[in-house]
Amino acid sequence: MSNQEGNPVKKADPVKLVPVPSKGMIPERDIDKKPILECVNLGISFGGLKAVEDFNIIIGRTEISGLIGPNGAGKTTVFNLLTKVYQPTTGTILLDGKDTHDMNAMKISRAGIARTFQNIRLFHNLTVEDNVKVAMDANIKYNMWSGIFRLPGYWKEEKAAHERALDLLSLFSMQGMARFPAGALPYGAQRRLEIVRALATNPSLLLLDEPAAGMNPSETAELMENIRKVRDTLQIAVLLIEHDMNLVMNICEGICVLNFGKIIAKGTPEEIQSNPVVIEAYLGKK
Repeated sequence: MSNQEGNPVKKADPVKLVPVPSKGMIPERDIDKKPILECVNLGISFGGLKAVEDFNIIIGRTEISGLIGPNGAGKTTVFNLLTKVYQPTTGTILLDGKDTHDMNAMKISRAGIARTFQNIRLFHNLTVEDNVKVAMDANIKYNMWSGIFRLPGYWKEEKAAHERALDLLSLFSMQGMARFPAGALPYGAQRRLEIVRALATNPSLLLLDEPAAGMNPSETAELMENIRKVRDTLQIAVLLIEHDMNLVMNICEGICVLNFGKIIAKGTPEEIQSNPVVIEAYLGKK
């Protein structure tokens, strides 16, 4: 398989999915670890409209998983449920085995879920490094007085935050841009910066909402490698919404297909590509 410029796209090595007691499937390498996320009969209604219904998914601790479906299928609503922008009407979300029913958006972020958005939401007048450091507030330990009077504790924490920001930027080869204004970056670099900022919260599960939107084929291929690098380096799970099927099929290990708020298929990329129900949902009946 190649991208639109004719360059070969490296496809992920096949991963064996194995069953777990909750009737889900996770990568074989994660079978001895507690799943990072499990949704059981998750749903939400707006008035009489069931936007998401009986959503069941399980994600292994280092799995790269995809959530796909036609426009309006409910994918972003699922992300909003996982991050507690919306509170579920029904069902349960377990994060690292813990029920999140009493968590709000701030608590869920500190518990280990980070996300990006379809529309870039950077602080354009701040530097690249400061955009990353903004997300580290929960881990900064100096108090107000230490910050006001620039006491030794302040400088110690600032040095640690600076080094952490550069380490994360280096995952995307962006450490040389640390002093640039975020708003001056090209579009693809802004997309990457938003992912880095999400990683600065130290998540165990990273949610990417259409990370390749607006990218050219070369940038998309680079993004695939960067996502793999993030997973391998930080040993975290990734769940992504994406319309670029080349990216999804080449990077995801398990894929969940949503249509009209309901799951219509789950499986490996090969299973999803050949599933007639999925093909019909995207292309319609003959």
